[in-house]
Amino acid sequence: MNEFVKLVIEGDELYTKVGKNKEASASEGWTIVLMDRASRFIWHLKCGRKEQKLFLEAMMTVTELFERSAESLQLFTDGEKRYSQLLFNICHEVLRTGKRGRPTKVLPKGLVVRLKNKSSKRRDSEGKLKKVETPKPEHPETTEKPEEKDIHANHVEAFNSAIRRYLAAFRRRTNTYAKSVVGLQRVLDIFWMVHNFVRSHFTTREVPAVALGIIEKGLTWEDLLQIRLIS
Repeated sequence: MNEFVKLVIEGDELYTKVGKNKEASASEGWTIVLMDRASRFIWHLKCGRKEQKLFLEAMMTVTELFERSAESLQLFTDGEKRYSQLLFNICHEVLRTGKRGRPTKVLPKGLVVRLKNKSSKRRDSEGKLKKVETPKPEHPETTEKPEEKDIHANHVEAFNSAIRRYLAAFRRRTNTYAKSVVGLQRVLDIFWMVHNFVRSHFTTREVPAVALGIIEKGLTWEDLLQIRLIS
C-alpha cells in the first residue's frame, strides 16, 4: 500500500441529468470529484443523488488517504459545507487540555480543511464577504497554514470542464444523457482509468499515476483492456 508525505486534495461537484428530465435536486447525475493537486490523480469519481450518502463516500476516501499520509492532508472545496461536516463527524478528536468544562472537538493533527466561497451569502460580522472559511476547529499542533491564494479548486474545475468536453452524457443535449445511474457510473469508471493510468496530463506532461508514484510508466490501451476489474 502506498504512503504519502503530504497531500493536497481539491473537491468539487459536477451535474448532469440521468434518465427522465427531473429537477436537479432529484437527479442521480451529481458527481463528486476529488483530485490530487500536484499529480492531477483522481481519487474519487462517483455519481448519485446530491444527498448525504454521496458526500459520505467521498469523505471516507479522504479519511483513508489521511491515514496513509505521513505528515498532512489539506482539503480545499467550494462553499458546500457537507464535506467538512461529514469529515469532522468521521475522524474528529477530543482535545483534553485539563481545563474545566467540556473538551473541545477538533480535526486530527495534520488535517486541514478550507472552503472557498463563490457566493456573497456568507459574510462576517462587519458585512464583508468571507472568501475563505475554516469550517471546523483544527488541532493546535497542525503546522500547515495554507495561504489564501493557494485555497482554490481550480484544477478540479478544469477537470470537470474536460469531462463535459469528452463525455457526451455530460453535454447539455437531451438525447445524450445517460439512461441510468449505473450506466453513467460505468462511463465515469472508464474515464477514471484512462485519465489516471493512460493519458498524459496536458499541464504536467505526465500520466497522473506515474506522477503520484503509484506506477513506473503509463499503461497502454492494450494493457488497459487486459485488466480484469474486481467489483
